[in-house]
Parts: sequence; C-alpha cells; structure tokens
Amino acid sequence: MARRTFFSFHYQEDIWRAWNVRNCWVVNDDRQSVGFFDGSVFEASKKEGDDALKVFLRDGLNNTSVTCVLTGQLTASRRWVRYEIVRSVLKGNGLLAVDIHGLKNKAQVTGVKGADPLAEVGVYRSNDKIFFAELKGGRWVKYADYTLAIPASDLWFVAPTSDTVVPLSRRCMRYDFVAQNGRANIAGWIETGAGLAGR
Repeated sequence: MARRTFFSFHYQEDIWRAWNVRNCWVVNDDRQSVGFFDGSVFEASKKEGDDALKVFLRDGLNNTSVTCVLTGQLTASRRWVRYEIVRSVLKGNGLLAVDIHGLKNKAQVTGVKGADPLAEVGVYRSNDKIFFAELKGGRWVKYADYTLAIPASDLWFVAPTSDTVVPLSRRCMRYDFVAQNGRANIAGWIETGAGLAGR
C-alpha cells in the first residue's frame, strides 16, 4: 500500500520551497503526497468560513498516515498549520517537522529558521481529561479550534499526567532539509515518523 503523507506548510510564504521537497520525495510509486491544494481552493474555503475550511482540511488528511510539517520562518504561528497538526494527532498520524528555510524560494532567496511548530502545540491533563494547548504571546492557553477532551487511548504517545503542557515536539522528530541532506533522507524521516506512531 502506498505511503500517503500530508504536507503542512505556510502556503503564501513557502509554496515554492514545499514543492521542491515534495518533488524529491515523490519519486517512487509507493509514495503519495497530500496537502498541496490549489491556492484558489484554499482561499475559497476560507471565504466560506472557518467551519468550511476545517472540513476541507480534515478531508485533506483522509487516508494519510503521516503529517510532515514543512517549517519556514513564519510557519509555527499559522492558525491553519496548527489545526492540521491537532487534527493529525486526533487521527493518529505520525508527525515530524522539517525545516525548509535553507531552500531557495521563487526569487532564489533562502529564508530564516523559524520556531518548531510542534513545540507550539501541546497536550495537558485537567480534571482527569486531556486537552490541546497552544503557545500565544509566550503563554500556553487552551487550544481554541478544538476544545473537546481527547481520550488517552487515542494518543500514540504517553498521555500527560498533570496540567503542565507537554509540547508535541517532545514526542516527534525535527530535521533540517538542507543541513541533513533531505533530498536523500526525507523518505526515511517520514518512515520514522510513521513508525513512532505505529503506522
């Protein structure tokens, strides 16, 4: 069965870099990429409202087993990247972050390394229930786009035992596409992410 990987990234800022990563990864018949939406479709969904966009993004994650967050300078703070991360956890997808700032954009310019998006979303326990949290203004707050409790059995990693937020980055790997030869290694990174989640 083909490995379907959802690529999450900041569309406006990093689409050129993201396509470079995608094109070197999809070289075998057993690899399929998801998450490279036509920009106009994404914008149209945004115009329909938040609920329509959430459905659109959830549908995009269907039949995937891994989510690879392609990380540029501004990716970590993007609302819809965070939503894709949260929905990936709920779905049981493996997760990894790959820094792409070292790749050139359409103007042949490299970027600046950004924060790890998986370090800005986490989980915590409150009243014996588990919830998502996100970093906002340097403080952890309850994640607003998904407020329901998460059954501990739905997590592929050890559930938190206190109200101290555990960032997802503590359970997931982060790589640098340029510095760690992503062209040759990204397939292995994705497989590691899948393996950590038992996928």
